Amino acid sequence: MLTSKQLFLLIIVAALVVISCAFYWILFTEFRSNRLADGAALRSAAGGPSSSLALSAPATYDFDQNLVVIYNRVPKTGSTSFVNIAYDLCKRNKYHVLHINVTANMHVLSLPNQVSFVRNVTGWNAMKPALYHGHMAFLDFSRFQMPFKPIYINLVRKPLDRLVSYYYFLRYGDNYRPNLVRKKAGNKMTFDECVEEKQPDCDPKNMWLQIPFFCGHAAECWDPGSEWALNQAKQNLVNEYFLVGVTEEMEDFIDLLEKSLPRLFKGFKEHYQHSNKSHLRQTSSKIPPSDETIAAIKQSKIWKMENELYEFALKQFQFTRKKLTIPDKNKLQTFMYEKIRPK
Repeated sequence: MLTSKQLFLLIIVAALVVISCAFYWILFTEFRSNRLADGAALRSAAGGPSSSLALSAPATYDFDQNLVVIYNRVPKTGSTSFVNIAYDLCKRNKYHVLHINVTANMHVLSLPNQVSFVRNVTGWNAMKPALYHGHMAFLDFSRFQMPFKPIYINLVRKPLDRLVSYYYFLRYGDNYRPNLVRKKAGNKMTFDECVEEKQPDCDPKNMWLQIPFFCGHAAECWDPGSEWALNQAKQNLVNEYFLVGVTEEMEDFIDLLEKSLPRLFKGFKEHYQHSNKSHLRQTSSKIPPSDETIAAIKQSKIWKMENELYEFALKQFQFTRKKLTIPDKNKLQTFMYEKIRPK
């Protein structure tokens, strides 16, 4: 049993403990409040968002005005036709078109240029909304700590058709710039003869381009025959690209873009159908390869992998197009919100 004196001392000690805890809690609360206030002031001084601004951002952010689309166009896939429509309509639709011109037509940016490009595209508000286009590999903006990522689009083409087109383009040019002398001008060797003689210009390794364009800036992307590159290209195509069409169905590609992103692509389909921009840059002279040549090329590992990516992209594109309308009805799909609680 505790004596009266011991009980009194115990009560005194307990009271001191409670008072001390309360004192330190008050100090901690005051310190925390000051730190939060200082942090908000610093963010405001630096031009950063305060908590209230961050909460209201979704309601005030102008998605259309800040729209940025990057078309990292694969050569010889019909990209000139598409881009010229964009130039024709940019003034009417009030957006900017910018060509990405890399030294010596290199498809991979140096690391310093990657940083500069990503920051330019993200922060160049005077150019927004914008369509950037150029022959460059996919670049992941999330690697550079950017708050927003642009929308990527692209077109792919049957790999052998693309190679044959490029082979004759280097020799005969096209109807877009007919007076420009090309690198192989004067060389009359047909593609069939080139394959038969195993010349470097028709080496199947030259088809290795669509895979690295979707794969990106990693070294492995540019290693012909890399399974890792093919898998990475597929992942990027599905996860990082808004829409990838095929050259053979470009009108449907344009139609999907116009329906989905009218801020930039309004009027594209009509312009494509009725202007002279739907078939720009046709190779001036092109001899279709023989059945024997086609069979020989299709035996190569590179063709099989590039064709696998093409078929993968085609399936995804046709799936997206099919889901645009209600099955068995020529009516666009819609959605609504309902059963919203609490009322």
